[in-house]
Amino acid sequence: MKILNIFYSTFLNKCPRCHEGKVFEQNNPYRLSDMFKTNKTCSHCELKYEKEPNFFYGAMYVSYALTSGWFIVWFFIDLLYLHMETLNFALFITLSIIALSPLTIRLSRLMWLNFFNKFDKHYLKKEITNV
Repeated sequence: MKILNIFYSTFLNKCPRCHEGKVFEQNNPYRLSDMFKTNKTCSHCELKYEKEPNFFYGAMYVSYALTSGWFIVWFFIDLLYLHMETLNFALFITLSIIALSPLTIRLSRLMWLNFFNKFDKHYLKKEITNV
């Protein structure tokens, strides 16, 4: 169930390889002072999150897809059921995208990590010993 592993890692802020360590230092994306603070490596399996400088620039494409999807879904809801005035709809979409942007940024970065790192059951509950 690869898709369930991706959902688990993305929505719970977990390492994509071991599902143990946290990617972001804080779980709350709306804590704006810590919004971009990621751990350098996984505390459990030592996976390096940022593989190269500016690795997360690719997450902008994922963020664009999420935001476009949000717009398309609400466009069809409005078209079929709500029938809002154009200005009201534009204000609603703009304000909702701004309000959801910290969450969108967080989810897009976690999804981007999951594109390049797959879950490996050998790292699950692996004992890390310091000898």
